[in-house]
Amino acid sequence: MAKEKKCVLAQDTKGMWWDLALYVPTVVFLLSIGIKMWFTADKNWSYVLVFMAAYFFIAGANRILKSRMMLLPSAPVAIDASKQRIKLQLRSGEHSELVKGVRYFPDMAGKSFAVAGYDLSGKKQQHVFHIGQFQSEAEFKDIREFLRVYG
Repeated sequence: MAKEKKCVLAQDTKGMWWDLALYVPTVVFLLSIGIKMWFTADKNWSYVLVFMAAYFFIAGANRILKSRMMLLPSAPVAIDASKQRIKLQLRSGEHSELVKGVRYFPDMAGKSFAVAGYDLSGKKQQHVFHIGQFQSEAEFKDIREFLRVYG
């Protein structure tokens, strides 16, 4: 087994469209029902629904801009993993090295995984990677298999 794996990531446009199809109707539905309920006697539900719409909007925007399109400065654009650490190159040009408490979280469908851990400054880092970000499905499976040592 290799001692180190390196992968350069690409934008996942197919996944972006899937996320847009999921988040946009959800936010629109929650907002429209919340606004409708504002004009009834029970305004408390309106506050809850508008809060939920705002939460889903922020979560969806972060997922699309950071993990799918890699547009935010904190988005990883390359991953370099070894048995001692995971080094991520961020879009801003900086490097983040996860060295302590590194954990690997695969999903059940096998289409994404997450890594979490503490960098050299002691700051907690969490990153999600999707199958569409890798050059091939084989490369995605190889890095998933390699990262199992952190599971």
